[in-house]
Order: sequence, then C-alpha cells, then structure tokens
Amino acid sequence: MNGLGTGRGDRANDLGPLFAPRGVAVVGASRDPGKLGAAMARSLSGFDGFLALVNPRDATMHPSVGAAAGAGPVDLALLCVPAAACADVLGEAAAAGVRAAVVCGGGFAEAGGAGIEHQRRLAAVARDSGLRLLGPNTSGFLAPHARLTASFVPGAHRVTPGAVAVVAASGGVNHALAFALTEAGHGVSLAVGLGNAADVTAPDVLDHLAGDPRTTAVALHVESVADGPRLVASVRRLTPTRPVVALVVGRHDVGAFAASHTGALATSWRTTRAALAQAGAVLVDDERELVDAVGALAVTRARPCADPGVGVVTAQAGPGLLLLDDLRGRGIRVPELTPGTRRSLAGLLPPLTFQRNPVDTGRPGPELGAVLAATGADPGVDVIAGYVLHEPDAVDVVAAVTEGGTAGVPVVLGLAGTGDDVTRDRRALRESGVPVAHDARGVAAATAALLADARARTPRPAVPDPWQAPTGLATRYDEHEGKELLERLGVATMPRRACADRAAAHAAFDSVGTPVAVKLLDAEILHKTEIGGVHLGVSTHAGLDAALDALDAAGARRYLVEAMAPAGIDLVVGARRDVVFGPLVLVGLGGTVAEALADVTVRLAPLSPGEAARMPSELAGRALLAGWHGGPVLDPDDLGTIVSRLGDLLAANPLLDEIEVNPLRLTPQGLIALDAVILTRKADDAHTDH
Repeated sequence: MNGLGTGRGDRANDLGPLFAPRGVAVVGASRDPGKLGAAMARSLSGFDGFLALVNPRDATMHPSVGAAAGAGPVDLALLCVPAAACADVLGEAAAAGVRAAVVCGGGFAEAGGAGIEHQRRLAAVARDSGLRLLGPNTSGFLAPHARLTASFVPGAHRVTPGAVAVVAASGGVNHALAFALTEAGHGVSLAVGLGNAADVTAPDVLDHLAGDPRTTAVALHVESVADGPRLVASVRRLTPTRPVVALVVGRHDVGAFAASHTGALATSWRTTRAALAQAGAVLVDDERELVDAVGALAVTRARPCADPGVGVVTAQAGPGLLLLDDLRGRGIRVPELTPGTRRSLAGLLPPLTFQRNPVDTGRPGPELGAVLAATGADPGVDVIAGYVLHEPDAVDVVAAVTEGGTAGVPVVLGLAGTGDDVTRDRRALRESGVPVAHDARGVAAATAALLADARARTPRPAVPDPWQAPTGLATRYDEHEGKELLERLGVATMPRRACADRAAAHAAFDSVGTPVAVKLLDAEILHKTEIGGVHLGVSTHAGLDAALDALDAAGARRYLVEAMAPAGIDLVVGARRDVVFGPLVLVGLGGTVAEALADVTVRLAPLSPGEAARMPSELAGRALLAGWHGGPVLDPDDLGTIVSRLGDLLAANPLLDEIEVNPLRLTPQGLIALDAVILTRKADDAHTDH
C-alpha cells in the first residue's frame, strides 16, 4: 500500500456510518458471478440492515445511489466500479446523503500514472463532502457482530465475532489475520483493510476503537506511516484500556542513501517499531506471534511491573524445556522460586521432580491447581507460563486452572491435544480469562506479550534535567566545533587543537601530549576515515609530517591534532530529524563498523535521561558494556544524560537536522567523544519539522 493521505483526526469519531451502517448500497452490483460487484453482494447476503444493489444497466436493480437512498436508509456505499468513474459516483453518493464509502478496486495511486489523479479526485470529493472513505484498493472490512461482511473475499462471512480488532495496511493481511484469529478461537470485533488510505487511516480506526465496547485488544499491521506523531498519539490514547500488538513490515528494507551512520541505522522499520513501543504497543515479528499475543491480551493483562518474572509449570518435561528455552531466548526473567514456595511445592509433588523454576509436575494430576496457586503466590512471579497435554482422566484442566488462579498473576496455558473436548476446554479457559496456546512457542509469545504490556504500563517518574539546550544552531560544524558543542552538553572530549597550517600542527603536537590522532578538518567531509583523512597513534614529529603529507594529498586545508583516547568499547549515539516521526535518538555499538553490526536501539525525542538510560539494555551486545573480560563498565545514567541532551538539542533547534557522536568511547575513565558530525539545513526547510 502506498500510505497516501493522513486522515482527518478531527472527524475520527464519526466512523459509525462506515462500520455500523443502517443500510448498504453496492454500486456496480452484477449478476455475473465472476464480477467484483457480484462477490460483494453475495458477502452481504447475511446483513440484517437495508441492502440495495445499484446498476443502471440492470432493470432488477436500482438505477442510481440516489434511487437506492430513496428506498431505504443508505449510510454506506460499496463502490465496485472502474477507477476512473469512482470520483463521480462518490460525489453522487454524497449528494444522496450517503455518509461513508468503500472503494474496493485498484487502479489508483498504487498503479501510478493516471491512477494518482483518480485517487486525488476521490480524496477531494471525500474531503469536500465530509463523507468518510475507506480505500481505495482495499478488500474491505468485516464487522461480524453486525453480520456485516463488506468484503469480496470468499469465506470472509465465516469469520466469527470476538473481542480482537484488526487494523491492517493490507487487505490480504487483514483477511489472513481474521481467518487465523477465528481458527484460534478468538474471532474478531472489527477487521479493517486500509488499502491506499486516501481518507480513513490507521489512527482514525484506532480512535474509533477506543470507544468500541466489543473490542478488548487490537492487532495492528503497519507497512508505511504518513503521519507519525498522529499514529503515536492514537496508540498512546488507546493502550491504557485496550492493548495494541503491532507487526511492522520492512525489517530488511535498505532504504535510501543516508549521509550518516545514524541515518543509515535509524531505518523506517526500526523507527516505526520504536515509536509504537514508546506509545505503549507490544511488538511482534510475524503473523503467528501476532495472533498468540493479541489473543492473550484480549482476555487478560498482567499488573504493571518494570521487571516482571515468570513461573514455568509443566506437566511434560520435553515441551517444558522448549518453553523455557524460548522464554530465555526472549530475555524473559525466570527467577528461582523462594524457599517458602519450594517447601509448599515439596508437599504437593514427588521428590524427584524439579521444583525451583521451572516446576515439573511429572504428569498432570489432581494437584495441578495447587501447584499453580503455590507458584503464583511466589513474590518473584508475575505471570505463569504452563503446559499440559489434554488428559481428562488425569485432571480437569479447566477446574485446576480456575482453582490455581492467583489474583493479579495471569496463567498462560499451552493445552495440547485434538478433538472436540480439547476445543471445548480451550474455549472455556479463554472465557474464564486464561490465554490458551496450542504449543510451547505460542505460550512463550503470549507470555512475552503480557510482560511487554506490563512493562509499558509501569509508571516511571521522570527526574527533570536542569540543563538547558543552547539554541540558534544554524551552520555546519567541523569536528572541532562539534566537540566544542558537545562539551556544552557535558560530554568529555580529548585535548585537541584546530590547526590552520603545519607549524600550528607541530605546536599542537607538543602541547596536547603524545601519541596523537591527526585528522582532516572540514565540515563538508563526514566520513574522514574512508578517504584517508584520519591517522592514529602518531608519536614523532616525523610521523606527524608523514600524516600531514597524506592529509594534504586528500585535500586537507586545515588539521585537527588530538590526544589519543584510551582503549575501550566504541558506541554510536545520535539524534536526527525523521521525516515521518520527527526528532529521534539512537544508541548502538559503533565505531567504523556501526552499520555492519546494526546493533542499535531508537527512541523518539525529547525523552528523559531515565528513559534514555534504559536504551543500552536492549542491545544484543550489552554484555560488552558490563565489564566484559575486565573491560570498562558503563554507567547507564551517564549515557542517558548524553542521549537525552542530544534529543533536547535537536528539539530546541529547528535548523539542526542531525548530530552524531561516533565513536563515543566507553573507557575506564568514562565516556569520551572521539568524533562528532553535525548537520543543519536551510531556514526554508524548517517549516517541515514535526
């Protein structure tokens, strides 16, 4: 989907005529079973409201939308006509009092050429008339509670009512998720494929769902974002009452060329995920995980907790080990149970079973409920992840889980088996507020979702930083000037001198202390290493002359002579102005290999030092920052202050486009900036900032 359009936030609460219409008109209905209009009419055969078929060439149908509206209340028009005709038909519908429309066919902006103009005309009619438009280029939406299948996809009418809403960029993904949620026993409250989103966008639908009593959780599928701040605001408003689970497409998108490491690493995919997580959404990596996660959050939520722990209870050792391995692979804490809890378990289970966490019952038996209760009462356990085979002769699983319920400690259960009895028990567990999965992977995904949601809802008081960001930054800075700016932020640098000629370079060599780094000094050259503009470890005047000769050959007009920094671990930190989401900050493992490692984490800015201090814990290589093999240890608060101030600096200076410190070296003496890149833009461009 192309993501055109930004929706109309001031009218986002008027989607009732679209999703709950009194009557529907199918414009372009047909008797030919192969036509789009015929498929749409078949899908709507179960609709309880007024249904009108419109085709001026068929005497058995209404000749126009106006005629259909004269025969009954038509709130929604489904347009199944060629792209070139859609704008005129939409105008007729609006004139007849129709308040919403879905344009199903393609041939619009996604096709390029004339399609772009077709879509612009369509959007203009919607905007000028006030009619709300879903699409174009969408397969429609499903509202099973209203028996409304506004879709031409075969089998869509079989999607069952439930409590999960789907908001998907793609109509195909929308239906795939609706089918999967039905197969998993969850059903859907509303499933919307946005298509080209010329008018109704994801934030519009999310705002609508905030007032939908049938929806308890939302599955969000994102391909592209037109208005980042509005999407973030909508998710942030929704998550306190209805958790949002987001699947963002584009992990392997290379994107356009970027001038800096920060620009290359803060890809659209990373930035969108970071923004959604910051707004309170739970992130997943694929459709299956999305179904498990949103299904769990639709029936329960864990209590807010900054560092929640999981108690694992299994009646089968093999699947239990798979579950434990998956949980630990996700970085989930599985704490050892307290001595008091273990004494309670010892009175319930045979002595040879493992009882420290995970808890292995050996086989499902009548003690299962008491085992769950004892585990849930442990002070280190916030969620129980369990797994059992369906063995009704050994234990009534539904009764055991109900008995073992601990207030505020959800149980996520893997119930393996087949047949009607298993389906019945899974349904009974869900209805009692227990998420159910079919296998260990599903249990792990559901558990991870509950924990991520609990962390996101944990209040984190922000300690204000008394530092005030300097303003008025408007010119490009060379490395020396950039480091002077960093020093104003409280960032340590090495002794250095900017030199206009060789004599000044030799004087600097004598004053800053050897060995030194000798660098080309030019604000226009961002990656000095790549053109031979950096020479390290220079310890003699002869070596300095050789380095200066090489820099002259590379086109140097000025030099930077700087004392060498102690050895350490190199990080990259930066702040940049994203075209969709606005100011953001980035932290990662860095140096010249930052893009090869791509081990980074991103946040929207401005942000508090405390929030920024949590970013390093998300890096895959975080162990390197914790004294790896006797190396230096990072103080997260020191890094958090630097990153927060970079974000503040960007927010306070509209002409500052990007600032990057790479590397920011972690040394035994603390963090030291070894290079700085600062990019600004023209004043004429500042109005585009978010």
